[in-house]
Amino acid sequence: MNARPKKSFGQHFLHEKRYIERIVSAIAPRPDDRVVEIGPGEGALTLPLLAAAGRLTAIELDTDLIPDLAARAAGVGALEIVHADVLKVDLTSLAQDLGAPRVRLAGNLPYYISSPILFHCVDHAAAIEDMHFMLQKEVVDRMAAEPGSKVYGRLSVMLQLACRVEPLFTVPPGAFRPPPKVDSAVVRLVPLPPHERHDADPQRLYAIVKAAFAQRRKTLSNGLKTLLDSAAIASAGVDPKARAETLAPQDFVRLAKLPA
Repeated sequence: MNARPKKSFGQHFLHEKRYIERIVSAIAPRPDDRVVEIGPGEGALTLPLLAAAGRLTAIELDTDLIPDLAARAAGVGALEIVHADVLKVDLTSLAQDLGAPRVRLAGNLPYYISSPILFHCVDHAAAIEDMHFMLQKEVVDRMAAEPGSKVYGRLSVMLQLACRVEPLFTVPPGAFRPPPKVDSAVVRLVPLPPHERHDADPQRLYAIVKAAFAQRRKTLSNGLKTLLDSAAIASAGVDPKARAETLAPQDFVRLAKLPA
């Protein structure tokens, strides 16, 4: 395939064989795994994953890519292509339709929409075994950042409360067509087991974290003043004068569990 990448879809097609092999090796698909690939593009990862697992479901928005992808997969394994925007796909229902308690997700995510896709996947974490994504390296750095880091923020907190985040390796621009202007990185996300998941209201937690990081230089008492007063923040064992970037993810859970 030699499809013309579309800027509107943020397409950068992976083509360098050694990075394809490293990603497939990291995923280590097993026969009969229910693998779901987001944005298969030209099929650089699709075909080796399909060969290893025997079957694969690919979610692709670009209709121009689908016929060639289906043709190339013929004889390799059973490929199901879902023509859809992944943000509109109910991943929990998809897992049920595939007859699997949980699916394995993989994909080279478009940079411009990577965070919404990550949050969408987290919403369906109970139906996901693991995720292997390639994203802008800066995003992966934010995902794995620890409290106190300059890049620690809302994405770090929300993902780390749902998953174990493991950056794997960097992929240079030259491995893609066309080359992006930044480095990429591959990350593994493993949803936490039920006994390790937080029990705060998801919408309340999201509101607390979003407000806390909206203006990073503000103290919590200022950033959260429409949601919690200083006394309430202190009652959770959190310093109202602290800034959001110094709090551990579980601190936000305690704040979210306070009475509104």
